[in-house]
Amino acid sequence: MWKPYQQFAQQHFPELCQQRPVNSHKGTFGTVAIIGGSTGMSGAAIMAAQAALKLGAGKVKIGFAQDSLPLPVLEAQPEIMLYTAQEVLQHTDISAWSVGCGLDTNARSLQLMQQAQQRFQAEVNSLVVWDADALNLLSLHPNLQTAIRKQHIITPHPTEAARLLKMSTAEIQANRHAAVVKLCERFACISMLKGHLSLVKIPNQTVYENQTGNPGLATAGSGDILSGFMTSLLAQGINPAIAASATVWLHGAAAEILALQNIGPIGMVATELVNAARLLRNQLTLAIDF
Repeated sequence: MWKPYQQFAQQHFPELCQQRPVNSHKGTFGTVAIIGGSTGMSGAAIMAAQAALKLGAGKVKIGFAQDSLPLPVLEAQPEIMLYTAQEVLQHTDISAWSVGCGLDTNARSLQLMQQAQQRFQAEVNSLVVWDADALNLLSLHPNLQTAIRKQHIITPHPTEAARLLKMSTAEIQANRHAAVVKLCERFACISMLKGHLSLVKIPNQTVYENQTGNPGLATAGSGDILSGFMTSLLAQGINPAIAASATVWLHGAAAEILALQNIGPIGMVATELVNAARLLRNQLTLAIDF
């Protein structure tokens, strides 16, 4: 089961296949911050955080877009540190950010986006994944778009892409390759267009069309898991241009592995992708004889 994935990763994403140094520590693999999880949508931020942690980030923090914490500790994952978003946006030890999972587009979230804008405008080397409602806020308030740096990654699904480009979803889907190129040109950053055969466009490179995945990914929270995976790889030091395509491939491959284990595709849930991706990531690091 593993050999085709190992061979593909060795050829296309060798960074995923590196074993960890024996003298490594939690600081070696970076600190992820998840900004999102407004009232009623805390789970989105929690899923992204769990995905980031189990794909190998050294430390993970959630900054909830709420006035106070919705819970004192994650009993299922007590390793994850919990704060309000306002608090986390002041932290100085963050390696990579995911902004948008369960964020909402209300006044509080807009204020948080403005805080994030100020921070990322000042940090020219920041690593950020913009997802979900962060993308909706970027489309509603174009002045926020100055927060986006060339190494940042935007991850819209077709309807979010339509809002960003002031087009219809049907127009996006009619020519997905043209749409992802337009996103990349419009925002001058690494751009993804999610969906069947997800696309990634990196400035000055050809479009990457992902071939992994199955209909099991069409479930609530799948995008939050993807965002957590991607932010985790960034925090671990993988170049954003590689991390974007590698994450899409890994996310889809995790769904395939679950299906091979008779978990889905019907009834597959997003959180099941996390352990499958962790298992695959470790299998990729094993020495293989071609």
